[in-house]
Amino acid sequence: QVQLVEFGGGLVQAGGSLRLSCAASGSILSINDMGWYRQAPGKQREFVAGVTGADSTNYADSVKGRFTISKDNAKNTMYLQMNSLKPEDTALYYCNAEIRTDSYGTTWFGWGQGTQVTVSS
Repeated sequence: QVQLVEFGGGLVQAGGSLRLSCAASGSILSINDMGWYRQAPGKQREFVAGVTGADSTNYADSVKGRFTISKDNAKNTMYLQMNSLKPEDTALYYCNAEIRTDSYGTTWFGWGQGTQVTVSS
C-alpha cells in the first residue's frame, strides 16, 4: 500500500513564497510521474505542474516562471516552490503519483489529502 502526504501549505501575503512537499511512503520500487493540482472553491481541479520519472517538467501557463517543481528520489518526495504568489493562487493543493510497487510491473496511482494555500491581497 502506498500513501501520499502533502505538507507546507499556509497563509501568505501576495508576493510571498511557500514550498509544498509531497512525501510518498509504503511499498515503493520506483516513482514514475508525479504532479501537483489545485482546486479553488467553486472551481474544477486544475493541473499546476508535473515531473516525470526522467525528471522532465511541465507547468500550467498560469504558474510558469513563478513555480518550480522538483523531486528527491532518495526521499520519495516531490516539492513545489511557489514564488510571487497571487491571490488567485489560493486553493487546496493536491499531489498525485504513479508508483511502481514491485518488480512484476504493478503500479499504483493515487492522490494526497491536500494542503491549503491562501494568498492574501
